[in-house]
Amino acid sequence: MTVDRATLVALSATHRTAGLDDRAAFAVPPAGVEAFYAAAREGGLAETVLLATCNRLEAYAVGDEAAALTIRAALLRATGAEPEALDQHLRPIPGLAAVEHLFAVVAGLDSQMVGEVEIAGQVKDAYADALARGMTGPVLNRVFQRAFQAAAWARTHTGISHGHVSIGNVAVDLAERAFGALADARVLVLGTGDVGRRVVQALVSRGAGHVAVASRTFENARLLAAEFGGACLPLADALAQAHAHDVIVGGAAVERALLDAATLRTHAGRRHGRPLLLIDLGVPRNFDPAARAVDGVYLSDLDDLAGVANANLRARLAEVATARAALAEKAARAWGATRRPQPEAGSP
Repeated sequence: MTVDRATLVALSATHRTAGLDDRAAFAVPPAGVEAFYAAAREGGLAETVLLATCNRLEAYAVGDEAAALTIRAALLRATGAEPEALDQHLRPIPGLAAVEHLFAVVAGLDSQMVGEVEIAGQVKDAYADALARGMTGPVLNRVFQRAFQAAAWARTHTGISHGHVSIGNVAVDLAERAFGALADARVLVLGTGDVGRRVVQALVSRGAGHVAVASRTFENARLLAAEFGGACLPLADALAQAHAHDVIVGGAAVERALLDAATLRTHAGRRHGRPLLLIDLGVPRNFDPAARAVDGVYLSDLDDLAGVANANLRARLAEVATARAALAEKAARAWGATRRPQPEAGSP
């Protein structure tokens, strides 16, 4: 006896299909993850994985067109987005193409900053969460595990990650372009999640001498600051003292901007001509985009960071092409393995 061969489908909305503010409209809040899996179970999905990052909303599931409709409903429940707002950015990816897409995602080839390293960890966390919930099985287990192996191979055997592309390092590159060495610059990091931690780590490793961390939960700021030898502030105090810093990196989870243009104009006036660099890594944004028009304030967002990270992409195009070809071959083998009839449990 054999079991039926499973099919696979993914739904994807990323920086390729949606602008920065559009992506903010379908960001997944912490409670949204539970809502997604609850809806998936109600819809009868046995295997599904949700991947939600600042630039990416994706779900992978075993099933056919009906599964795609269930995923869509689960994503709507997870994000709270209006159907029209999400549908215009959501792209269906079936079968082998979904496997190839996942392999490229894990390797950083589909990232806004090509070759970035954080995405591999984010996908591993998303898969581990689904696994712990009992929402993976033989198909997704094989596909995701092979994707991690293939991505590790690509990073080791090609130059796609040359320069250690990461959001933390690129943010520091941007700050160094503005201020040179950061030993004397005063840097404030808003947010203590994964993004904030990576930025603080990059700052300290690159010689920043004055790093402060702020969070709505002061204990989180205190722990992160203690780990890297920095200072800590309650979020309200940090925002009130924005003028005392040369660089402010926003990586907090917010519903609306922490600093608007009018407030930043006041802070800029108190800096007596010294520039204030804002690096916004948030989706939704941490800083009002109108701040770009404030004298003395210089604002960069994720799109700007991608431009910095990809400035040397031309030199890596050959490596990217090599990695894509190898990953496509590995994806086809992984997909083929899921298509081979498998013995039922208990069969000889």
